[in-house]
Amino acid sequence: MGYVLITGASEGIGKAIARRAAKDGRDLILSARSEDKLEALAAELRSSGRSVHVIVADLNASDGAAQLWAEAVQIGQIDVLVNNAGLGINGPFVKTDTTREDTSVQVNIVALTQLMKSAAQHMHASGAGKILNVASTAAFMPGPHMAVYHASKSYVLSLSEAVAQELAGGDFTVTALCPGATKTEFFKDADMHDVRLLKLGLMMSAEDVADAGWSGMMRGKRVVVPGLANKVFAVLPRFVPRGLLTWVVAQFYVRS
Repeated sequence: MGYVLITGASEGIGKAIARRAAKDGRDLILSARSEDKLEALAAELRSSGRSVHVIVADLNASDGAAQLWAEAVQIGQIDVLVNNAGLGINGPFVKTDTTREDTSVQVNIVALTQLMKSAAQHMHASGAGKILNVASTAAFMPGPHMAVYHASKSYVLSLSEAVAQELAGGDFTVTALCPGATKTEFFKDADMHDVRLLKLGLMMSAEDVADAGWSGMMRGKRVVVPGLANKVFAVLPRFVPRGLLTWVVAQFYVRS
């Protein structure tokens, strides 16, 4: 087996997936911007006998994804890519910070696509491999007050399903993991500490989300939505008028 490359591996879902992969006996390449956090996780996973490499990378840089991939393949064969890095910002579209949204598009869409393209070509040539793209239940609906984030995750889901179909029938699979609210630092970083969504008590642990995503990817599932409540949120948009759906989603993101 080759290496598992995980972006955004320093915390949250990425960190939990790294631990799950190591538990399954996989060797790892961990990437994020925080070297200290990555090295601490790497030391933990090495203690269980795994080979773990750290690559500090900034996927907001225009060449960040290309540099990360180039460094990763110098380490060894990559047969699993976990595109986990992502970010968002809460607030009305006309008022939110443009730089933060530009970064969201770069990391959530551009860098993810570039890494996925490189991995797909690499794995297709070798005849096997798996890609896990971390999307969100946000992918299934518009998100007032999180407009760019929801749009970016819709892109991730659409891209994942399309490429999965293109490559159907072989040993190369693409899976979109679509968690709902999860207990990570995402909400703090996105300035969402007091939005109504967080008061519903529906947040899953990063570990449960990681387990669902890893297991689904290993089974070759195209879309994984962990948790019953999240499955309901994913299906609901098929039956609710778009205008009503958009109004309801907006209520989750306003501050209370």
